[in-house]
Amino acid sequence: MTVRKFKHSETVDFAVVGSGPAGGVMARELAQAGFSVVVLEQGPRLTSADFEHDELKYNYLSGITNDPALSPQTFRDDPAHTAQRPRMGNPLIYARMVGGSSNHFTANFWRFHQHDFQERSLLGGIAGTGFADWPISYQELEPYYTKVEWEVGVSGLAYASPFDPPRSKPYPMPPLPVKSSGVLFERGARKLGLHPFPAPMAILSQPYRGRPACAHCGFCIGFGCEVMAKSSTLYTMIPEAEATGRCEIRPHSYVFQVAVNSRGRTTGVMYFDEHKRERFQKARAVVLSANGGETARLLLNSASSRFPAGLANSSGLVGKYLMFNQGAGVHAQFEHELNEYKSVQVTRILHDFYDTDPKRGFYGGGGIDARMGPQPIGWALAAGGDLPRWGPDLKARLEGFARSMLSTAHCTSLAVETNSVSIDPMLKDAWGIPAIRVTYKDHPDDLATARFLQDRSVEIMQAAGAQNVWRAEQRISRGAVHLLGTCRMGNDPATSVVDKYHRTHDVPNLFVCDGSSFVTSGRGQPTMTVQALSFRAADHIGRFAKRNEI
Repeated sequence: MTVRKFKHSETVDFAVVGSGPAGGVMARELAQAGFSVVVLEQGPRLTSADFEHDELKYNYLSGITNDPALSPQTFRDDPAHTAQRPRMGNPLIYARMVGGSSNHFTANFWRFHQHDFQERSLLGGIAGTGFADWPISYQELEPYYTKVEWEVGVSGLAYASPFDPPRSKPYPMPPLPVKSSGVLFERGARKLGLHPFPAPMAILSQPYRGRPACAHCGFCIGFGCEVMAKSSTLYTMIPEAEATGRCEIRPHSYVFQVAVNSRGRTTGVMYFDEHKRERFQKARAVVLSANGGETARLLLNSASSRFPAGLANSSGLVGKYLMFNQGAGVHAQFEHELNEYKSVQVTRILHDFYDTDPKRGFYGGGGIDARMGPQPIGWALAAGGDLPRWGPDLKARLEGFARSMLSTAHCTSLAVETNSVSIDPMLKDAWGIPAIRVTYKDHPDDLATARFLQDRSVEIMQAAGAQNVWRAEQRISRGAVHLLGTCRMGNDPATSVVDKYHRTHDVPNLFVCDGSSFVTSGRGQPTMTVQALSFRAADHIGRFAKRNEI
């Protein structure tokens, strides 16, 4: 296959910023629709042979994620405070490479449910928040959820859960084999009258569209897949985009500004190449798919005399309503070895507590899964409940690894306007570009939901026969990998950044499609919805372009 290379002097139809779950889909769909596309990715392009099982490098030394030494960020929990650089890591973490975070995610792949899109109408307002309905419904998005499952490859069992939303097709392949953690989780949950079911995973349980099935190596979360079984856009969307002959993937291309002309229309993007040389890619339209942190940063750093508060920011909401996903964990240790270090993270989940129940006295819900948790180094350093972490009794802690598992809750996070991505007034990155400043404080309902679901996890593990159960410490959010809500979708330009087709209200040929367009956070697993939205957006954007409406 001859890969297309565009000259810098050429004007392409679309410049897509970011190659992850959203950008990869946008690239393939637009290229297959007949448009010329350049995808600009700030990280390198790795192959399956480049991925390693190196816990230290990947989990502690930013092996494939944004490096705080080069791309620092600051954090504060109150807008009145001065933000500081954390001692370790960045608040917002994402994979920095072609394929983006679809390379290193767990691959839990839930759909949103019907009510996720209309909770404001169902439940009413929540004081102090920007709680709102989405401008689209589950029914509108359902065909695109199905398209994701069949195009990228998802393993699962349709209608195994009584809480499943309606679907037009089953999954394209059966669930992955159940692990010890899944068996125990299912045993405990069923004793309590709950409804566990096989986890839908964006990992192949059998060969699919030229890719092999999972080899069960155990290195999924935080790692790239060297056998190509994880359904990353690196292996799915991007090769198919390039096969059209109309798409170029341009790695080591760090976009720092979206250019606009005197008419307020974008003309392309400014970026640094691998040698930190400034380049300009001309385009008839620009699609930002850089994630909920970097997309907002790019818009704010693209301020001009015409857009003094930041590009596409007439509402003042670019960067506002940042949402993570709250969560809570339980460590459980059993009499016999589970050997959870093998295979995928998750094989069983339940959604019995997915909905908000007003009887609880707070907003929120979520899913609970059974998972392996950390690999050995992570276990030795941070997991294992109250087992000793140092000294002569450390041996007991390390020996507990093979007999242990986690039950983890994934929860809602409310949209609060002061939770935000903004530009730090002092700090710049290694390229001289103003850095991200994160302001975030959990809403009390988010913390209450996490505690409620943690209680349910404890009950499930005890019912499963665990010898010891330890609650993980209550997580107060200081950062996340789920970066949602900073360019929210809506019909009213005064209260949103993009319309329901992902077109920015202010700039007719500028589109935003990634987690930043979310109106509510969902229940902990956003990537499936990010990709469904991307397939839908690409359909509409392609039609606009063919009608000369961009």
